[in-house]
Amino acid sequence: MWNSKYILTIIALSGFLFSAIAQDNHSGNFEKLEENGNLFKIKASNSNIRIEFCTPEMVRIQYSSTGAFENNEPWMVRRYDWPTVRVNTLTTRDSVTFSTEKITVSVHKNPVNIDIYDHKGTLLCEESKGGSFWNENKVGIRKSLAADEHFFGFGERMDFLDQRGKKINLNVGRGLGKPYIVGAYNVLEANYCPVPFFMSTQGYGIFFHNSYPTEWDMGYSSSDYYEVTANGGELDYYFIYGPAFSKIIDKYTDLTGKSPLLPKFGLGLHVGTYSGGTWGHEENTSTQYVIDLVKKFRQHKIPLDVLHLDSTWRIFGENGEKGATTFEWRKTFDNPQKMFDSLYALNINMVGLHVRPRFDNGKKLKLLDKARKKGFVYPEENDQGDFVNFFDQKSVDWWWENGVMKIAQQGAMFLKTDEGSAFGHKANESNKTGPQGEKIKSLHNLFPVAYAKAPYKKFADYNGIRGMNHTREGYAGIQKYPFIFAGDWPSEWQYFEPVIKAGLNIGLSGVGYWTHCMGGFEHVADTELYIRWCQFGLLSPVSHLFGMEHPNYKEPWNYGEEALQIFKTYTNLRYSLIPYLYSSAYEMYFTGMPLMQALVYSHQNDKNVYGITDQYMLGKNIMVCPVVIKGAQTRIVYFPQGKWIDFWTGEIINGRQYKNVLCPLDKLPLYIKAGSIIPTQEPVQYIKKEEPGIITLNIYPSGHSSFSLYNDDGKTLDYQKGNYSETLIEVRENNMHLEIIMNKPVGNYTVDNPSYLLKIRIPEKPTEIQIKGNNNSTKKIKKENIQYEKSVLSMAITPQNEKTIISISRN
Repeated sequence: MWNSKYILTIIALSGFLFSAIAQDNHSGNFEKLEENGNLFKIKASNSNIRIEFCTPEMVRIQYSSTGAFENNEPWMVRRYDWPTVRVNTLTTRDSVTFSTEKITVSVHKNPVNIDIYDHKGTLLCEESKGGSFWNENKVGIRKSLAADEHFFGFGERMDFLDQRGKKINLNVGRGLGKPYIVGAYNVLEANYCPVPFFMSTQGYGIFFHNSYPTEWDMGYSSSDYYEVTANGGELDYYFIYGPAFSKIIDKYTDLTGKSPLLPKFGLGLHVGTYSGGTWGHEENTSTQYVIDLVKKFRQHKIPLDVLHLDSTWRIFGENGEKGATTFEWRKTFDNPQKMFDSLYALNINMVGLHVRPRFDNGKKLKLLDKARKKGFVYPEENDQGDFVNFFDQKSVDWWWENGVMKIAQQGAMFLKTDEGSAFGHKANESNKTGPQGEKIKSLHNLFPVAYAKAPYKKFADYNGIRGMNHTREGYAGIQKYPFIFAGDWPSEWQYFEPVIKAGLNIGLSGVGYWTHCMGGFEHVADTELYIRWCQFGLLSPVSHLFGMEHPNYKEPWNYGEEALQIFKTYTNLRYSLIPYLYSSAYEMYFTGMPLMQALVYSHQNDKNVYGITDQYMLGKNIMVCPVVIKGAQTRIVYFPQGKWIDFWTGEIINGRQYKNVLCPLDKLPLYIKAGSIIPTQEPVQYIKKEEPGIITLNIYPSGHSSFSLYNDDGKTLDYQKGNYSETLIEVRENNMHLEIIMNKPVGNYTVDNPSYLLKIRIPEKPTEIQIKGNNNSTKKIKKENIQYEKSVLSMAITPQNEKTIISISRN
């Protein structure tokens, strides 16, 4: 006999479960199918479902309880028109299946749930543990969780790399609360650039196409499923099949936008300055300080290309104080136009200024009053709006013509767009929260994207060269308006590795141009931390030196002679790698490959790399291993499959093993993947329009490998019209014979008489070298003309823009 107490408990639980289910609507049962090209519409008892095949690998799935779907938005997704995809449809009593050459989408009828298989019939993603659901407060999906499934992406996360078993919230913002050590400096809450996208080791990715705040339960509540929910909006997501992460990223960035090329000089050193003063010391700023700063870089022979002046260039206004922009210079800046002229005469390629997204009244311009009167601020109660309405083109035009143009005409060529997270949230520098209400929940995450797009496009048109915008916040699609930096992290050891982690995660989320404040942003860094952080920073996608420790700041001469010399060494190393970095940036533009890659990007089946957050690939061929522990003289390095060559010593290391390696203060462990071809140049003090001269091809033979050396004019968008030069270099190693093929360049950009110095790592001195040109004539190189030292063969060639084959024989 059951105890009556237990019966009442069961009845109560049943009522609770029924109430919970009643609150969430599900798709219901299948009723009807309509077909129109790539688009299939399913009418179910509780919903309408759209299944659209964008490519054979990518499908968009949308749900609506009313049958009306939201309009396509322009901020996250770049394209909605897709070519015809061949889809085979099969209807049975229990299901409808849609099959392309790559995937099969199976829709179960009663109830409607969606499972997705690869072309071999392997189940990739199933909904037997849930499916779609929504109520008046949220929408979401629940998918089954495979036993060995792991998840990567989610934007600029500083907490973990592998998010399996974690619960995370994605909403643009900075941790709030004082003291900052538990508030703004909280790596668990840092959300400067969340991206609602992940990649699974099962070989697929999901982009949750929704701009509301989202929660991602990736097996935290149960090892049987993961669940994604949004606090509003439409249930709309894209499923992308790879299975390789590189293929998933390629398709995701086809959807949300590829990163356009920065100007070539954007790969040089960037420096930010408070112009001699910072918060509370604004009276110390001056134009002469800025000019003298650049002169000092030149005197120390430290390469430098890009400079930005941070907040203290402008006066703080009547309403918004530090959190708004007046576009009026401080009196301490004597003749700003002359300052810009002086900086460009010192061969700085681009100078920019820091702004915030709110108008303010200065002493003369009164931009806030005028913008409110004309309706060019985002509406708030009692006509108190002050945020530029970056969602409205007329507002953007007015902001540009009446604010930004005043500094552009003086010489500013780009902006640092700060505080994008303040729209609808509390700002850093004031109690301002901006517009509030239900609609703002869907716009808050999009605001940083619209904010970055405006000056990126405007300055590109005005300058007549590629755009460059420097921003702190972003969301899905921000990679179209590069670049983004990691935010204001203090100069403390505890924040160093989380910043590296942020770069790894954002790269796995489709954002390739990323940087951080070398040495940390605020607080005085100890010298060792400064050196280690700068070594990492100078081998990051973008190298950015900036910090706030009045009156010393983060320039290397402030940290002693050893720090200065190490900084110069690694800056020169970066500038020598410009041909490699620029070629890699073009590959990113073409394929979405991030410049900074977590090891899992190319080794997603190697579980050893899932938790590695202090190693990464720079491009496809250089493994960088920052030293993140104070006082470390050695560190553990994991070597993935293959062979690896120590950049400093030439030692060859077999993969699939851990090694304890030496890391004295002046040596950041660097390893070259066997088979690599690394083009380098002589370091320069700034990136010039002219070609760099001789390109050195550092070749590490291993089987068959290749590299595409890319070049163009470095500034314009003509590369998008075919005005570029791409030279495929192939290496074929076979027993004691080595063949290097310099193919004829493709593209319409011509490099006159390109010259190369080949440095080939081979264990023995060659016995014979032959060079064959297009006319099939063969020329032997005499032994006495071969330079061979320390296992490196060096020889110069001039291919004359034609196919050239170098054959090398050894005993």
